[in-house]
Amino acid sequence: MSNVVIHAENLTKQFTLRHNRGGLKKKFLGIFDAQLRERSESFTAVNDVSLTLKKGESLALIGHNGSGKSTLLQLISGILTPTAGKLSTTGRVAPLIELGVGFHPELTGGENIYLNASLFGLRNKETRSRFNEIVDFSGLGDFIDTPVKNYSSGMYMRLGFSVAVHVEPQTLLADEVLAVGDQDFKHKCHQRIREMQEDGMALILVTHSVEEGQLFCQRYLTLERGKAIDYGSFK
Repeated sequence: MSNVVIHAENLTKQFTLRHNRGGLKKKFLGIFDAQLRERSESFTAVNDVSLTLKKGESLALIGHNGSGKSTLLQLISGILTPTAGKLSTTGRVAPLIELGVGFHPELTGGENIYLNASLFGLRNKETRSRFNEIVDFSGLGDFIDTPVKNYSSGMYMRLGFSVAVHVEPQTLLADEVLAVGDQDFKHKCHQRIREMQEDGMALILVTHSVEEGQLFCQRYLTLERGKAIDYGSFK
């Protein structure tokens, strides 16, 4: 049986950027001034990127802002659909891509645990059996009964990370969310990730820091303007 959990082949994602959009007045002025006319252009955020990740393997995505790292992660997680290329994933993929994604601001932290876990495919019975562990790990205490619209970014991260690591993902996608929060919680997150890696979880980590990549990952893929320009091993 194959132990490949992610296989991406020639993934490409293009967006259409629209300029000078406006109402009737702007359209009228555009008749006389070409610079004010509405126009569109195609922007390629990810350009022909391929990668394969097996059970227990880890990959750091490295690159400057705008290099396509986050877009590639969103493609792998299924948040975005590729314009071209092929993508296949096996098992449960847990994306920690953007703080608060999958949370309803009017619901409490506890209610959002059930909501978020359901997005990973857990039934209420399964979530109920893990609920106390999730709350304890998050360290939110009584704030778990507070609507998340009142949470700080650090509290969002605590809750999101706690749910993600308790749904037993085969692959964890982390987009620099571990940069948020206090040192004690970071240490706890790092320790938990290592434990899950030892149990066979695959990891893709978006980071600006080569040092952080070396800490968690075996290999790296460097992106620049959407293209893979370097690929190698840390060890």
